[in-house]
Amino acid sequence: MKDYKTGLILEGGAMRGMFTCGVLDVFMENGISFDGAAGISAGATFGCNLKSRQIGRALRYNMKFSRDWRYCSLKSLIKTGDLYGAEFCYHTIPEKLDPFDRAAFESNPMEFYIGATDVETGEVRFHKCTDGGPRDIEWMRASASMPVVSNIVTVDGYKMLDGGIVCSVPYEYMEEQGYNRNVIVLTRQKGYRKKKSSIVPLVKLVLRKYPAMGRAMAVRHIVYNAQMDEIERKEARGEVLVIRPPEDPGIGRTEKDPAELERVYQMGRSEAMRMLLEIRAFLG
Repeated sequence: MKDYKTGLILEGGAMRGMFTCGVLDVFMENGISFDGAAGISAGATFGCNLKSRQIGRALRYNMKFSRDWRYCSLKSLIKTGDLYGAEFCYHTIPEKLDPFDRAAFESNPMEFYIGATDVETGEVRFHKCTDGGPRDIEWMRASASMPVVSNIVTVDGYKMLDGGIVCSVPYEYMEEQGYNRNVIVLTRQKGYRKKKSSIVPLVKLVLRKYPAMGRAMAVRHIVYNAQMDEIERKEARGEVLVIRPPEDPGIGRTEKDPAELERVYQMGRSEAMRMLLEIRAFLG
């Protein structure tokens, strides 16, 4: 019996997450599994397909609906308050157009955690998904709801937005849960570091009722860069295995071109295939 717990940690990044989708499909095709996983933002909304064992689903619905105004558009933002339409993305698609397999999600023993930012405290909160039902879906929506272009999501009594604001890569949380052999999937190339966001003044204005959010956004780049420094140190010591794009994925956060989505997805597949033996050896 093994004396360690394998974890998978998924960074967000909106449509850069197509890289992650490619990695996860290779995992599923090759029988690579984990005791638990944690995702932030796109890492949560795309990563849930690993627990439901739906190979190709995230690529499929993104390519099919990326140009539908109900999915992501200025029109959606004006009409609903959400750039990514909440009803279409979190109900119409998973319930009708490309069904999310809740039964498979619930039966998979892999634990799956989602992180979102509490707008009142400016701190990250985590939720353990159980059945892929309405509560879990709302946590996914909260985790991926970017400030300024999304409505605040209220779930379990908390008011929340994008988890990546304060915790882009939840490796510390997974370590606290006892996961001590972790694979981290990043959506930026090695050496990437954030600069201070230009939208900080806008966030402070739009979310002026929640000053903790303004403070969190003002230091987001510092927190992110510190995480990257620590991840690279852990990687160098062999404590974690990191899968990341070999170069700048060069894709916009709200990319709508199916060819671009496919390109970044294939980048993820290629990197996962290249590292397949190393991944198997690391997981034991």
